[in-house]
Amino acid sequence: MLRLHRWIVLGEFRTMSVFVLLLGFPGVGKLTIAKELGSLISAKIVDNHWFNNPILRLLDDDQTAPLPKGVWEYTGRVRQAVLDAITAYSGPSANFIFTHAGVESDERSTRTYQQFFDAARQRAAVFVPVRLLCAEEELARRVSSPARRDHLKTTDVETSRSRSQQAVVLDIPHQHALTLDVTFMSPLESAAAIRDHVARRSA
Repeated sequence: MLRLHRWIVLGEFRTMSVFVLLLGFPGVGKLTIAKELGSLISAKIVDNHWFNNPILRLLDDDQTAPLPKGVWEYTGRVRQAVLDAITAYSGPSANFIFTHAGVESDERSTRTYQQFFDAARQRAAVFVPVRLLCAEEELARRVSSPARRDHLKTTDVETSRSRSQQAVVLDIPHQHALTLDVTFMSPLESAAAIRDHVARRSA
């Protein structure tokens, strides 16, 4: 186990592939943490906006009009195409970090989770879902950052507060799952905690 942990610290998973899925509400810091984690475990980052933005950029430029009802079916197809390419062409020991703003009791969130789970199974990869939680006030502060708008990410504070009060981050039972409250943790501290968890699960 110590030897495996050393490989992870050095970013060298020599004998297996790892799929880390970061789950959390908008603004919690999924992508920021993913970037820190990626350097710790030598993983490629595949952000959920990679799937969404090619479709969303074709729509309302000022981001005020309601999204068409079927738009998420198209982003789901983009996601599946990317996952299919990963399973078909990436190296057998390549590691990946994915992000997903999954919500409990939401059918589309569950379907999206299943896409990642199935891709990991096809590659015989270690699948590690990580739920990132954050207190309402801190989440509202983070989500209000103007820089998020440039990446078509929500900056709506009221929606963020409502989501915190009424919804729960997707929680599907899995033997490798981790729930991490990042309210008072830096991205690097969060990434280090996830790295250590991945080391234990991989061992």
